[in-house]
Amino acid sequence: MRRPGRGTAGHGAEARKAPRLSNGDLEIPSPPAWMRWLPAIYVAVILVVEPITPVQWPVSFLLIALPVVAAFSHGPVTVAAITVFAVGFEATLAGTPCCAGRSVGYLWDRHYVATYIATTLVGALGTGLAAHRKRQEAHLMHASSVAEALMRTLLRPLPHEVGHVLVAALYCPAEAGTMIGGDLFDIRATQHGERAIIGDVRGKGLQAVRTVADVLGSFRQAVYDPGDLLQVANRLERRMAGEAADIPDDELFVTAALIEYDPVAHRVTIVNFGHIEPILISGGEVTTLTGTPCLPLGLGTLADEPPAAAQYRLLRGDVLLMCTDGLIEARDANGNFYPLLDRLSDRFGGRPVPDPLDVINFLNTDLPRHASKRHDDVAILAIAPHGRL
Repeated sequence: MRRPGRGTAGHGAEARKAPRLSNGDLEIPSPPAWMRWLPAIYVAVILVVEPITPVQWPVSFLLIALPVVAAFSHGPVTVAAITVFAVGFEATLAGTPCCAGRSVGYLWDRHYVATYIATTLVGALGTGLAAHRKRQEAHLMHASSVAEALMRTLLRPLPHEVGHVLVAALYCPAEAGTMIGGDLFDIRATQHGERAIIGDVRGKGLQAVRTVADVLGSFRQAVYDPGDLLQVANRLERRMAGEAADIPDDELFVTAALIEYDPVAHRVTIVNFGHIEPILISGGEVTTLTGTPCLPLGLGTLADEPPAAAQYRLLRGDVLLMCTDGLIEARDANGNFYPLLDRLSDRFGGRPVPDPLDVINFLNTDLPRHASKRHDDVAILAIAPHGRL
């Protein structure tokens, strides 16, 4: 019998989960080492230049800028301490004959007194700038944590086993630490079989996240209702039409692929709405599953014919891979797209069929080698029958 429900985690090795939210470490990037050491380098340069310049050239006046230099990479307490050091160091250079060739009388010369005052004022400004930078970093951290919580609520972690299939998934935002995106995926075990979706919303930002929430919410409800996969698609199409009317947006659409796995017939049904064609890894071969193309969700009223479903054999040991265009459109330094089929063939061709998690882990490692910087989010979903009825 099929096991309805939302899927349960397996035991032992099957309980593993793919690194589903990659590049999501919410940490403020530390300044580079040279910037942290810049105040010390600045002082060292002054120490070198001061003894070799004429007395009438007070190089120590350059210490006025030291607090601002420190404010770029240090906190307000450190900047305040550096300000005190700068004033004391200016006084030392002003009245130390061995270092600068000046007599002690220069210590309270009006020009040097003005320098002390100016350094103190600049130090107060630098301390304020450092404090403001720290507040901005804290605000950014809070905003990033809210965004991450939102995306983790929408793209919920998937167990390694859902119904009769093993599952692994990956979501990589285009920018490290930026969790807002328009890619989506989910899989549910229902009385009709295991049903999954992967999609890519047109647009970016909060509006795209709203559409992601609508699509996933509709999918999670519709997959349990009576009817086949095409009826699920019709419900999603109606929801997209309502969303477009609410915004309003006449060009709102989602490229998506709907998948249904029948464990009894060992068959997978796919309805492709303008999305990237799924890839089948079977018997050491990597092939693309081409089917009847359909317009993206939200543009169904423009189609001359209703969407059509395609069916394929999916046996134990096969892996079905689905992704968004951020994967295949990732470019290397020479502008070449990521050769997904070639890379999968090189890695898994002619070998025992891997676990879905193996495929996801390979892509999560191999993609950054090809494209160190991406311009679009990447979502990947891999499923494989586990063969237990």
